[in-house]
Amino acid sequence: MSDILARRALLGTLALLPLAACAKPEATGDATATEPASAPATDVTQWMTWEGGVDLAAVTDASLKQPNVIVHVARLVTTPRGSAASGMILFQPDAAKPPLVMGFVSGKPEVGAYFGPQIFKGTPFETAPALPAEIVIDDSKAPSSVSAKITVGGHVFEVTLDGLSPLQTVTRPAGALPFSQQGIEAAASKASLKVDGKDVVIVVPPVGVSGGPAAVWSPAGTYAR
Repeated sequence: MSDILARRALLGTLALLPLAACAKPEATGDATATEPASAPATDVTQWMTWEGGVDLAAVTDASLKQPNVIVHVARLVTTPRGSAASGMILFQPDAAKPPLVMGFVSGKPEVGAYFGPQIFKGTPFETAPALPAEIVIDDSKAPSSVSAKITVGGHVFEVTLDGLSPLQTVTRPAGALPFSQQGIEAAASKASLKVDGKDVVIVVPPVGVSGGPAAVWSPAGTYAR
């Protein structure tokens, strides 16, 4: 019961991070020579890098103000605690009930346990549990299509992203989230979700929780704070 109450409390604070919460503009690979020089380097104490990322933030009802679907995974995530296929899952099909699955997912417990108190410290995700998971990324059809399959908590999530735009470099400063992001990514014009083999109707907003597109393939990137 305490676990359920903790999850409800966490979800109640998710409203602090609405889908359009991009407090600061992002920079892309389209930068021109007239832009100001980059800011001085800053010390980094927490960080993670990834390779082969598939990201989706969506709602199952257009009236919802915050995502009840988050699939944010990568083939390989490297942290000071080690490396493994890892990411984040939130699936709450009924807003009046606790999520079906919620937490940081990883093939290694020590890696999954790093994200909340280190990368997401100070956010509603700080206390999200670390869950053992099997994560498979398929980018064999890139740059046109990529997919992710996550087996966790007795459920199977399958995300497919199609209609990928050309890859771009991105730099997003800390703002709505307490870490900066750098990487390369391609926005998807179409996203689909299956849960336990059944299609789930989703609405993908133009902006996700990080301030970038809500459905992207990110071959490589870094979070740092």
